[in-house]
Amino acid sequence: MQLYAQTPPSPKSVLGFNPTDDRTIADWTQITGYFAKLDAGSPKVLVREIGKTTLGKPQIVVFVSASENIKNLEKFRAINAKLADPASIRDQAELESLIKQGKTVVSISCSIHSTEIVASQMSMNLAYELATANDPGTQEILKNTILILIPSSNPDGIDIVADWYRKTLDTKFEGFGPPELYHHYAGHDDNRDWFMINLRETQNITKLFWQEWFPEIVYDIHQQGQAASRMTVPPFFDPPNPRIAPLILRELGVIGYKMAADIQGKGIPGVATNTTYDTWWHGGFRSAPYFHNSIGILTEAASANLMTPTKVTKEQLQRSSARGLRSALETATNFPAVWEGGEWRPADIARLEMIASRSLLEMSAKFRERYLRNFYELGKANLEQKPDEPQAFIVTAGQPRAETVSRFLEILMWQGIEVYEMTQEGYFAMESARRGEFHEMPLGSFYIFVNQAQKNNILSLLEKQVYPNRLNANGEAEVPYDVAGWTLPLQMGVEAEPIWNTRDLAGFKRTLKRVANINQVRAVLNLKPSSEPFAKIPNPLRTSPRVGLYKGFTGSMDEGWTRFVFDLYQVPFKSVGDRQIRDGLLDLDTLVLPADSENAIVKGLNPERYPSEFTGGIGDSGIENIRKFVEDGGTLVCFDDSCEMVIKRFQLPIKSVLSGLKRNEFYNPGSIVALNVDRRFALARGVADTTPAFFSNSAGYEITDPEKVDSIAKYAAKNALLSGWMLGESYLNGKTALAEARYGNGRVILFAFRPQHRGQSFATFPLIFNALEKRSN
Repeated sequence: MQLYAQTPPSPKSVLGFNPTDDRTIADWTQITGYFAKLDAGSPKVLVREIGKTTLGKPQIVVFVSASENIKNLEKFRAINAKLADPASIRDQAELESLIKQGKTVVSISCSIHSTEIVASQMSMNLAYELATANDPGTQEILKNTILILIPSSNPDGIDIVADWYRKTLDTKFEGFGPPELYHHYAGHDDNRDWFMINLRETQNITKLFWQEWFPEIVYDIHQQGQAASRMTVPPFFDPPNPRIAPLILRELGVIGYKMAADIQGKGIPGVATNTTYDTWWHGGFRSAPYFHNSIGILTEAASANLMTPTKVTKEQLQRSSARGLRSALETATNFPAVWEGGEWRPADIARLEMIASRSLLEMSAKFRERYLRNFYELGKANLEQKPDEPQAFIVTAGQPRAETVSRFLEILMWQGIEVYEMTQEGYFAMESARRGEFHEMPLGSFYIFVNQAQKNNILSLLEKQVYPNRLNANGEAEVPYDVAGWTLPLQMGVEAEPIWNTRDLAGFKRTLKRVANINQVRAVLNLKPSSEPFAKIPNPLRTSPRVGLYKGFTGSMDEGWTRFVFDLYQVPFKSVGDRQIRDGLLDLDTLVLPADSENAIVKGLNPERYPSEFTGGIGDSGIENIRKFVEDGGTLVCFDDSCEMVIKRFQLPIKSVLSGLKRNEFYNPGSIVALNVDRRFALARGVADTTPAFFSNSAGYEITDPEKVDSIAKYAAKNALLSGWMLGESYLNGKTALAEARYGNGRVILFAFRPQHRGQSFATFPLIFNALEKRSN
């Protein structure tokens, strides 16, 4: 039995400074060290490691609740798991007993974007306050809620930012972000991985949330631009996703207004609601919970210069605008009190975050029964089929690229979706596409029934998105917060067909066995067992090219995701930096340029903000060295943005057909489109005639000299949009999406889109691997 004779230590007593004070920063070792001591000093706190990060650091969560609750955490976890699975509850009496005993499970997560550093520091103050305060409000919170505090969901990034900040203190570079990605692979996109689950950190938290604890409320704390509102809170801007339960949208609005009112009540101006951020897209930390019957909260506080104060002028505020907010100096119903500018400190940010966290916890405690009951009822309602919903989705046996099928099913199962395997010989007639046509499905197929507690998650991942046609007064497309379409089977190139009816459903179900783990799937697909979740995939290359991937100092997410794909498929490569290219050290067969602009590649970082060793890009000399590399027989592979630079600098006979078009003529903010692939070419090996690709403000080409350039794939001549939103599709129809240009003794391969988009577009990964292969010229 653990004894707690000592007083819980304050953050300052452990760190030597008060977290969130100007020009101080705690790294991950200090943060975890503090929480270990708070755990040892308080019966209200329990620290648990939930896994390792991408770079091998311990990823922790901190449970905070009344001491009796901490002693019985497993009991309360089991209650919440029961409420998350309404089919497992026998009767009303059992339900009432669970609700009477249960606690509202709330997760507060900090600084997933590590340059938004303040929340990670604030987390120590929040936990200490809850562990030591004795006022009635705090006691009610501790009694009725279990807080799962995540000091950071990106610990590696905390150290990257802390190390850089300390190195640049007292220099002119103080307060600027590090000259590298603050997540090893994803950078800012680490908060775009919450349905794909590519990253270790996402895998750890997804397991915690949707296999173990099933929180009723998830709060993700962020920072935004310095000249924006002082804080943006829910409710959010339009459009909402139709697969989010209306009750979820109402509840997050109630909590957001409570946060705004409490901040206003403290005399703090500048809080905005109903602006900027929407609830359409699935893949964020706070948006994924909507599809798990949970309330997802996001707040965004105005930033400082990391942990250094900044000054914000009225002129900056006047120029600041967003969807739903014309100016940060103009009052409105959703922005009733203007902040006039002045000094803005980390402590100001932390104060807003502490008030908002307290508001959420007060609501969670006071309305405990309501949140538990609503959570259960939302799941229960999903067990009934509605007229516009399919009965199931089927992943038919015999599909190519079995490793991709395995990964697709693993992604679904990891976030709690039930998948079933057909285990007996025989065929069952299915009605697909609602046309009244029945056909047979073979042994070895996998089924995902829609009527699960997670119905909204299943539908939002597997069906096609149809983004509303939202135009501004001038006819231009209104820019969504993130992408418009993400349909998982399309992105991955997996056939998951909706089934609307089944003959002899009861008999059919008797042939099914719920998949218990990924190795059951892999056995059916004749793949080797996997020793760990989300294991690496065998190298698909047939040759052994010397591959180089350009990696500058601008922190390119596209470079990071390319690295991720290479590592996932165990493709050998080396990173090639600015100096190597400037010096012409290109001992390679293939050089890959990620989707970065000409300015980012050629000029690099601003010398006024970074030391000279990080600035300058590859320069004009680097461009010339790349040109010689290709001319001498090398292969240059370009993704999306970098293509424009190469077309211009190499004077390739290719024209960009979308350049100069306004948003009332053409717009595609992130959607899945159809490619028609010419399979006569080596680049198209193993790719279907019609292949989905991800298009995000990308390009389309016309080839002006077919003797020098081959068109490998074109956007479909009609009906190119598969999922999402595209305005002015005719500009893109039939235009080249993938080209191969002969240049001297080498070749240039131009992807007009991002074939490795966020590590999600498995359907177009084979095109990348084909581009890397050694070929005789």
